[in-house]
Amino acid sequence: MSWRYPETDAIAARMREKRIAAGVSEGFCRLYERYRDGESGKLRWEEIERPRPEEIVRYDALAVDPELRARGERALDALVVIRLNGGLGTTMDLDSTKSLIPVREGRSFLDLMVRQVLALRAEHGVLVPWLAMNSFRTEAETERALAAYPELAVRGLPLGFQQNQVPRIERATGRPLTLPDEEACWAPPGHGDIYRALPGTGLLERLRALGIRWAFVANVDNLGATVDPVILGYLEASGASFAMEVTDKSLADVKGGTLVRYRGRLNLLEGAQVEPAHLPDFHDLRTFSVFNTNNLWWRLDALERLLAEGGLEMPMIVNPKRVAGVEVVQLEQAMGAAVGCFAGAIGIHVPRRRIAPVKATCDLLALRSDSYVVDEGFGIRPNPARDAALGPPVIVLDERYYRGLHAFEARFPHPLSLLRCRSLRVEGDLRFGRGVTIEGEVTLRSAAPEEARVVPDGARFASGVHAI
Repeated sequence: MSWRYPETDAIAARMREKRIAAGVSEGFCRLYERYRDGESGKLRWEEIERPRPEEIVRYDALAVDPELRARGERALDALVVIRLNGGLGTTMDLDSTKSLIPVREGRSFLDLMVRQVLALRAEHGVLVPWLAMNSFRTEAETERALAAYPELAVRGLPLGFQQNQVPRIERATGRPLTLPDEEACWAPPGHGDIYRALPGTGLLERLRALGIRWAFVANVDNLGATVDPVILGYLEASGASFAMEVTDKSLADVKGGTLVRYRGRLNLLEGAQVEPAHLPDFHDLRTFSVFNTNNLWWRLDALERLLAEGGLEMPMIVNPKRVAGVEVVQLEQAMGAAVGCFAGAIGIHVPRRRIAPVKATCDLLALRSDSYVVDEGFGIRPNPARDAALGPPVIVLDERYYRGLHAFEARFPHPLSLLRCRSLRVEGDLRFGRGVTIEGEVTLRSAAPEEARVVPDGARFASGVHAI
């Protein structure tokens, strides 16, 4: 194939050397040429509109229809569950697979996800397949962990597949990054790669041969994302080919991507696609009241048709990084951005209980507290005893002492009681005893910034600023 930039030829050569599939290489080279043509990944703010009311269906209106649940239960044998498992715990200063971090009672994300699908199978008597989309950095660790669950593999399918890898690009030269550390020169291309990796590994064809029509895909760190037959039943009945679950924004997730109309179609708008001058508008809860949970449902035959017609032209995210002292960009695509490619795509406005993400140690602190519970299907849900008007606890921890998982766990060896907590801010090096309760809007501040201070067992704090 002929490319317009010589640097594209260098990228294609690097990908051939790496034995990257030709289709993946060509797709990335096209993306790169869009970048070189000046595409920044930003959307024109004046062309962004709110979705039409009929484009976002309310889950509450669906849940009262018993026939939708029954229809969804009948369709479970046509469903595959896929978890995005490509990330490391880098936001918690770890270089190991994020899904292996303990979440509740010593169980990791992966443990709870496996138990979710096993519980689903037991309840409905259907062998729903489960797949992890791993990266080249997480595949081996994940395979070792899944060896503890030999019953998980069903219908002759593997338990995972590897997403592709693409070159990092030197910002100054536009050429693929070259370093003595070969692994550092490569990056995952974002979870939008699922639409190339699934067919590229042959799994799309195998799933279709087994009669699988639907994929339910969710992040590995969202333990609220369990299979809901009501949603599946609605999708079967409606004829929709793609659905994105959205939920109400709160102060804890103002930066989350949202559904918009752009140039006549539904689109996902991420913060990275917004010009800096409009970020305050993007973060305004009154303007954009819902955000993308990254719980997606899509028909496999619709994906096959799109690929046969030439693929998915999704928006690009230009992600700047610094690697070994070199300024680079990673060209990525978000999985939810495919909403603009599938005809008849919709949003489904779901309750808050369907999202419980963990991006940093502050989220982990909330999830380990009594503000959440583990339900009978091993999903993590907001505690029904918690006032829903509070929303999820908004927690800010001093990054000097709590960013890394090991440092965090040394300072929080026991879960907090956050049942009635709206927000918690911790400033300074504080170490928490057993049975500490936080209520209202609380700031805890070290009275001696250069010293480690102890919050005693059984301490209770109400709204206000407290020196320890």
